[in-house]
Amino acid sequence: MNTDKIYAEYIANKYSKKETTKVKQLKKLDSKVRTPANIFTYTFGIVSTLILGTGMYLSMGVIGSGVLGLTFGIILGVLGIIGCCVNFPIYKKIIEKGKNKYGSDIMRLAKEITDEE
Repeated sequence: MNTDKIYAEYIANKYSKKETTKVKQLKKLDSKVRTPANIFTYTFGIVSTLILGTGMYLSMGVIGSGVLGLTFGIILGVLGIIGCCVNFPIYKKIIEKGKNKYGSDIMRLAKEITDEE
């Protein structure tokens, strides 16, 4: 086996001009729909969970104490729970917005790909 030839082909492939296929375009459009929704959902979910956890710590007296800590902890906990509950509906709205924006292009490319075969 000639490893020099394999290595030379590998290097040449890195510098050759890549053609964009319809499948790659379709994947890119799908990524444009899903990526903003995923980034928002993970970020919002993590922040909401941290708020919920901080509220739990305050209400249990792990950090802070007294009636003020308990009250503030309950308020933070409820806000965290609300954030966690609305996260998925917001995700669906962002996905729907992306589908409305890129849906026609995705459907056109998918139809072109399936008609070719």
